[in-house]
Amino acid sequence: MVLLLLCVTVMHLVTLALLLIATLEKSWWVWSDSEVTDLWYKCFHDNTTDEWLCATNEIDWLHSIQALMVLSVVLSSISFLVFVGQLFTLSTGGLFYLTGLCQTFSGFAAFAACLIFTFRRKEILDDVRDLSTGHFGYCFIMAWVCVPLLLLSGVLYVHLRKKQ
Repeated sequence: MVLLLLCVTVMHLVTLALLLIATLEKSWWVWSDSEVTDLWYKCFHDNTTDEWLCATNEIDWLHSIQALMVLSVVLSSISFLVFVGQLFTLSTGGLFYLTGLCQTFSGFAAFAACLIFTFRRKEILDDVRDLSTGHFGYCFIMAWVCVPLLLLSGVLYVHLRKKQ
């Protein structure tokens, strides 16, 4: 049981790190090696100054994705803090219901954000170019990877019992 507890804790921390990277890093859509779009900015690399030049994205669909991803990070962080608190306050044999519930809702928020970006990318990217000239970036893929990990850890927390 201690091994399961350790594995779930490590999985939670890894998922939280992946979720933070997916939310904050710039690569949800890649047009080329010198132009990317993320949740916060649309950036392109200026070869003359060797710097990234970025402009904010003011699109309603993107605002909902931003809110859902931030909500997912916050819920996963709260879930971890509640888990640590329950480790010390929960009676022997108790289940980690609150931790599992927060983690599961975090997974649903990330799932909704990824779905919106997947199906509304044409409106979000709002570019005159054809979408076939670009592709999904690694942050988008990491966000999708986080979804089953968040849901799985949420289910595991619900079934995890505190032992001595």
